[in-house]
Amino acid sequence: MALLNLGIVAHVDAGKTSLTERLLYEAGAVSRPGSVDDGTTRTDSMELERRRGITIRAAVTSISLGDLTVNLLDTPGHPDFIAEVERSLAVLDAAVLVVSGVEGVQPQTVAIWRALRRIGVPTVFFVNKVDRRGADVDRVVTQLRRRLAVCPVVLTAVTGQGEREARVRSLALDAEPVVEAVAEADDAVAARWLTGEPVRCRHVRRAIRQGVRGNRLTPVVHGSAITGAGVAELRQVVAGLLPRGDERDGPLAGTVFAVDRDAHGRRAWLRLWSGRLRVRDRVELAGDRPRAVTQIAVSEPDGVHVRSSASAGQIAAVRGLPARIGQHVGDPPRRHLYRFPPPTRQALVEPVDPAQRLALFAGLAELADEDPLVDLRLDEQQAQAAIRLHGEVQKEVITSLLEERYGVRARFSNTLTACIERVAGTGEAEERIKERGNPYLAGIGLRVEAAPVGHGIEFRAGVEPGRLTPAFITATEEGVRAALRAGRHGWPVTDCVVSMTSSQYYPRQSKPHQKFDKSISSVAADFRNLAQVVVAAALRRAGTRVCQPIERFDVNLPPHTFDAVTALLGRLGAVLRDTAAAGGYLEVSGTLPSSRVPQVVAALPDLTGGEAVLTAHFDHYAPVTGEEPPVLPRRGPDPADREEWFRAVPR
Repeated sequence: MALLNLGIVAHVDAGKTSLTERLLYEAGAVSRPGSVDDGTTRTDSMELERRRGITIRAAVTSISLGDLTVNLLDTPGHPDFIAEVERSLAVLDAAVLVVSGVEGVQPQTVAIWRALRRIGVPTVFFVNKVDRRGADVDRVVTQLRRRLAVCPVVLTAVTGQGEREARVRSLALDAEPVVEAVAEADDAVAARWLTGEPVRCRHVRRAIRQGVRGNRLTPVVHGSAITGAGVAELRQVVAGLLPRGDERDGPLAGTVFAVDRDAHGRRAWLRLWSGRLRVRDRVELAGDRPRAVTQIAVSEPDGVHVRSSASAGQIAAVRGLPARIGQHVGDPPRRHLYRFPPPTRQALVEPVDPAQRLALFAGLAELADEDPLVDLRLDEQQAQAAIRLHGEVQKEVITSLLEERYGVRARFSNTLTACIERVAGTGEAEERIKERGNPYLAGIGLRVEAAPVGHGIEFRAGVEPGRLTPAFITATEEGVRAALRAGRHGWPVTDCVVSMTSSQYYPRQSKPHQKFDKSISSVAADFRNLAQVVVAAALRRAGTRVCQPIERFDVNLPPHTFDAVTALLGRLGAVLRDTAAAGGYLEVSGTLPSSRVPQVVAALPDLTGGEAVLTAHFDHYAPVTGEEPPVLPRRGPDPADREEWFRAVPR
């Protein structure tokens, strides 16, 4: 059985979900194409996806093209979910990149194309919406060549573009425009063409297949996902020119690219690269102990069905494995994946009904388990949940999922730039038993000192072996790390060394003829709670600097807009690093504070007529200068206020 795992990818609103529905309809998998506007698409299963008309989570469905089974992955198009797209690209054999014939190449188109090239996924372009007013397929093909450095091979022609009755027909492979395009990247075809020898269809077909597999040639098909024009031609290209999945024997190897939950519980979506996976097989993930597979469901043309096994090339939903996205079974191909930098914005989320706080925390923990984009930081002591964000749409997604799945109505605070604090010098503090109002049966001395950037937090016991029990040392470290989650300005403290310089405790004792008495014996909680007070005092003496995230940006823009864009970047504190020409456009790169990136994003369309493409990602942290450092408000008791802490956290 021939298999092809095919991704449908695009900028938001280019029509990729509509194309997926049309492919399902043409293959006989559905009786009528679903509508994004009506919320009837098969691949958009979340209520928010139907309501907003956008794809948020990658979805898998399957069709048959003759003897070929195609697993279709419909991926998100919104920039906030580029990581979801990249996770899906890692398991594909090929992709269809949808571009609107009206809007042309969009910013997300550029980001997705770069990801496809980096991972090495063979791709065909589908220029959609040829039936819409304003469609200009020649302009779009020129954009592909100039903006994306594509070597396009146009395999269709359009008549009546811009009209509802637009029609698409295939070009013969030995037609002059096709041969000329292929000759750009294939020496054998070029030699025949230039010397006047006949170039047969079989020569061109072989060259296109080799060029697509080697990412030297990119087929282009025109059409309309709504009317179906050009979709038959796209099906022919998919079945005849794209590389198929390998059905390899050998040891079991697979990649986890999604985790979700249905009515029966948690399941991990796995693309198998080689071998065969069977129910009750014991599988090892990331060095964890082997776990038994309890159920396997395979995506097939008529739905997802429970099967006794899955083989190489297939996509399966597996139960019983505590798998995380990105984990591997065995030794699959290691593709050139992008390592996503940490998100640079954060917001607090809380329930509308305070009585649902525990349910909120449980729901958020499950969502974070499913999706690495949900960077969750639960602080049970302060009874708050902070989420690091890649974009504002994530707020709406999380809010919708919490209500839809867990019945918890939640609200977010305003989004803040997620800063950190770094220790400026060295500071020491000490608390002794029964002195200065210390209610705990513990005494601790701590020294806090700065460490190199990237060092993280290091705790050193610093006491003679045997002087303090291991349980009390562990509890002290727990308290130290808890205190460093919020520094003098409320931000997490990192890159420091905390050393224990002294300790006191009351040994385990009891009153005559009684069992252990906590009232006269030290316990771990004494050290855990007191350590936070000592750390806060040491930080006050050492001092901390608030550091804001700085993002590395690349902006692709028309040359005539260079002065206006660089003036904007300069006003917002950007440092320009490099400028280079690329395909008639300029590539400007540099660094910019994360807090200013939204202002650039908002201003670029007006300054460049919508032609600029901006990509930005976290680069490093730098001290906030020239203004008051931002403060993250604290909820709950503050260990920097000894008396308040001792009252709020009694022994």
